[in-house]
Amino acid sequence: MAEKQHLNGAYYGPSVPPPTSRSYHRPGRGDGSGCLGCCCGCLCDCILGLICKLICTIVVILGIVVLVFWLIVRPNEVKVHVTDASLTQFSYTNNTLHYNLAVNMTVRNSNRRLGIYYDNIEARALYQDARFDSDNLTPFYQGHKTTDYLNHTFQGQQVLMLGSTETSEFNKEKSDGVYNIDVNLYLRIRFKLGVFKTGKFKPKVKCQLKVPLTNGTTSGAAFEPTKCDWDY
Repeated sequence: MAEKQHLNGAYYGPSVPPPTSRSYHRPGRGDGSGCLGCCCGCLCDCILGLICKLICTIVVILGIVVLVFWLIVRPNEVKVHVTDASLTQFSYTNNTLHYNLAVNMTVRNSNRRLGIYYDNIEARALYQDARFDSDNLTPFYQGHKTTDYLNHTFQGQQVLMLGSTETSEFNKEKSDGVYNIDVNLYLRIRFKLGVFKTGKFKPKVKCQLKVPLTNGTTSGAAFEPTKCDWDY
C-alpha cells in the first residue's frame, strides 16, 4: 500500500481519474428520419418540376394555336364611319333639350373569313356626356367583305340638367352654330367562321361628332365624315 506523502503541509493522494465522457445522440441522425426527409424533398422537387413543364407546354400550345388561327383567319377590325349627320333642331330652354338629329353610318367588315351577327344594336345620343335619346336598331348578319348602312333619326325632347359650365359651353356652340354630339353604339355580336360560331361579345362604338345646325332656308358649315372608335 502506497504511503501518503506530505509536502509543505499539503496532502497528495493517488491521482483522480478524469470523468468518463458521455456520448450524446442527436435525434435524426443514425436512424431513418434523414432518408425520409431527403426522399420527401426530392419528391416535392419532382412534382414542382412536372407542374412547371406542364404549364410551359400549355402556354406554348396555346401560342401555336393562336398563331395558326391568326395566319388562317387574318382578322381585321370592323370600320364604322358616320358619313352624314343633319341637325335641324337643337335648343335648350327650361332645362329641356329639343332636338332633331339624323345620322347615317356605314359598317365595313373587311374580313375574308369572318362573318358577324349583330344580335343587338342600341344607339345612344349624348350631349355633354348626358344621354338625351336612345333606340334599338334592327339586328342583322354581315357577310365577308361587305358594307352595311345604319340610318337613324333622334327626335323629341328630353329633360337635361346642365350645370353652369355645360350651359356656358352650349351657348358658345350655339353662337358658333356647331354642336359636339356623341353617338354611341352598344353592341352584342357573335363571329362566324365556317360552321363555327363564337360566344357573344359586348363592344361599344364611340362616334364623336361636330354637327352644324341647319334650318329650312340656310345652312351652316358642312358636316365632315367621322371615323368611330371601338371600345372593347
